[in-house]
Amino acid sequence: MDPRPRSSEPRESRVNPVLFIGETLVDLICERHIGDWSEADTFTPHCGGAVTNEAIVAARCGAAVALGGGVGDDQWGHWLERRLLEEQVDLRWWSRLRGKETAVAFVVIDEHAMPEFLIYGRGIEGAMKSLGPGIDEAVGSSAAVMLGSNTLVGESEREISRRAQKLALSAGKPILFDVNLRLHRWRSPEAAADVVKMFCEGALLVKMNGDEARLLTGEDDPTAAAEVLCSSLGVRIAVVTLGANGAVMRGEARTEADGIEASVVDTTGAGDALTGVLVAALAVANFDPKAAAQALPLAVEIAARATEGFGATDSIPRSISLPR
Repeated sequence: MDPRPRSSEPRESRVNPVLFIGETLVDLICERHIGDWSEADTFTPHCGGAVTNEAIVAARCGAAVALGGGVGDDQWGHWLERRLLEEQVDLRWWSRLRGKETAVAFVVIDEHAMPEFLIYGRGIEGAMKSLGPGIDEAVGSSAAVMLGSNTLVGESEREISRRAQKLALSAGKPILFDVNLRLHRWRSPEAAADVVKMFCEGALLVKMNGDEARLLTGEDDPTAAAEVLCSSLGVRIAVVTLGANGAVMRGEARTEADGIEASVVDTTGAGDALTGVLVAALAVANFDPKAAAQALPLAVEIAARATEGFGATDSIPRSISLPR
């Protein structure tokens, strides 16, 4: 594997970025609602990968962000790199890997605006391996580390994620974690929950949806689940998203945000958009939990806007003003 190239920092060098560790891929989306894959006729490319989407949104909010991972050294890899640089994402720890193919996800959207994915390529494993030798330096140069469950399924990438977590915690740097489970990739829901809980321990922020909150805590009530996660795992801020009904936050910051009316087209990446806003709000406020509470209504609004077009980030503003 040949990591190439690494960008210069797009923001002021004295600002340590939030390091987002995870997958970058191309989402090829059939941009109309269909009932079956046989009806798909054309696909349009969009940036994809949950953590990458979150990094893009956080950058649009004005936060300094870096991406750790990579893609293949192919035409799709070059296409993604150009777009990430346009978004002012620091790519020092992100590579194009010689001899590797960029992962591609074909996506169809049903009549309820719910996506179904068919992914080709094993981009996560190769990208995480390329990051491994530099993980100490990457974490050391960052203000905080953002992780997600998609880099925890395979043993090798899980070890790198675990290393990043331990380095950050030992240095007193915040861990931010997006549960974002794709249960079909795991041996069992219980196995997924056991691993995810390890990465929630001591985190500043953990974001999950209602089903994930139930799996992790056994609580049907989202508010109760958020409180259990804080009391049992030491999570400082737990956020449970409620779809069209908004979100609830518990822990060192406590608030709720009502849902925002939206003309929903595609729900792909709505949770990523919400997470990106919250991470940015924390980063620009030196990780004061109160900033997350202040930003939750905006995060819910940006998530709603993300559903009004196809793709995770293409229908949200290119510049987002955080509450002060």
